[in-house]
Amino acid sequence: MAAPDRPAGGGRMLTGVTWAVLLLGLWLWGRDITDGSGGPAPTTGDVAAVGRPIGVRLPPAHAPLRAAVPERVEIPSVGISAPVVPRGLDRGGGIEPPSFDTPQTVGWYDGGTKPGAAGAALLVGHVDTETRPAVFYPLSAAHPGEQVRVVRSDGSVAEFTIDDVQVFTREHFDAQKAYGPRKDGRAELRLITCGGTYDRATREYTANVVVSAYLTGGSGAAA
Repeated sequence: MAAPDRPAGGGRMLTGVTWAVLLLGLWLWGRDITDGSGGPAPTTGDVAAVGRPIGVRLPPAHAPLRAAVPERVEIPSVGISAPVVPRGLDRGGGIEPPSFDTPQTVGWYDGGTKPGAAGAALLVGHVDTETRPAVFYPLSAAHPGEQVRVVRSDGSVAEFTIDDVQVFTREHFDAQKAYGPRKDGRAELRLITCGGTYDRATREYTANVVVSAYLTGGSGAAA
């Protein structure tokens, strides 16, 4: 996958305005729960679809699994395999990002849904640091029909199928469209990083990549 078009040693992806937009969306999403309610991807308009091939057959949804904490996420098609750590909300009401000391780690918002249970679970990760690619650098190369596996604390593996890849620009961000469940009662997953183009002046990315997937299988203790 082509490297982002930016100067050598580019900026950290989840900083400044782009990270603030992501946090705002997660904060709004988190309030709804509490209240009971690669390279830069192409962007056209406010929301752009990425790699949505015609004729891809998607499998039927699997019934939600018993809730269990995620420990590892794997997307074999793009070479992602990484540990997952829980992340809560910071004092400003946004989800705490994964530490730049561990850029190959994925953060799971533990105030929301556990992957495999009914609802939309959120996994976030950096695309790069100041010096090198990070865990979700290849994420924008994922395509519908490809598999995401989440290894869970009870020994089970929740198997998801990607059904949508979108880029949301920061100017017109829609938290519900990005993070909300697509179908009631279904177990879903959102994998989130930055995309769009890299702004050399502000040293920020212009959008967020959101990969959506839904549960299509499971193995192990809770399957």
